[in-house]
Amino acid sequence: MDFSQQRLGQLIIVSGPSGTGKTTLARKVCDRGEAVFSVSCTTRAPRPGEVDGKDYFFLTEEDFLARVERCELFEYARVHTRLYGTLKSYVYENLERGIDVIMDIDVQGAAQVRACPDDLVKRCLLDIFVMPPSLEELRARLSGRATEDAAALDLRMQNAAAEMEHWSSYSHVLVSGDRETDARRFDALLEAGRMRTSLMTKPE
Repeated sequence: MDFSQQRLGQLIIVSGPSGTGKTTLARKVCDRGEAVFSVSCTTRAPRPGEVDGKDYFFLTEEDFLARVERCELFEYARVHTRLYGTLKSYVYENLERGIDVIMDIDVQGAAQVRACPDDLVKRCLLDIFVMPPSLEELRARLSGRATEDAAALDLRMQNAAAEMEHWSSYSHVLVSGDRETDARRFDALLEAGRMRTSLMTKPE
């Protein structure tokens, strides 16, 4: 038996306020081929160039709600008039093949995944909250983007403060500093996670 091949993938949840660099951290790992991003499903129509199964799984509202009833989604929400969610089947297929899956989701979605009773989730879950060093630094980072007016920035800061109240629900907190240090520490968390005994023996 080759023990190096007997590993489940990690289900890596990454949450944190906008401006902490969490999405950039996750994308770098995926770009290196060390993980895949979870592909969401939606009831909106595909936009030009979007591919079913790559950008989103495009479902009818009837199909989407039927999957909700069958408990086939980790989490879902209605955004304006459309439904968005995460299918368990896509995530589980990758985890069982030893492929790490990253979910860049908010604290509410993370709580729904964390509450999932499935044994595979409990064995594979690694949840990380990316925290700004301070609200003042976060405001400076967001202001530097120059993409929002003062009112929109204030609202984003209020949302960030509310999100940060949930940091203690996560098993790991990464307090953001500079990009290179953040990337090194994020990679270290993922590498250590891959050595957990809970991943080493695949379920029957």
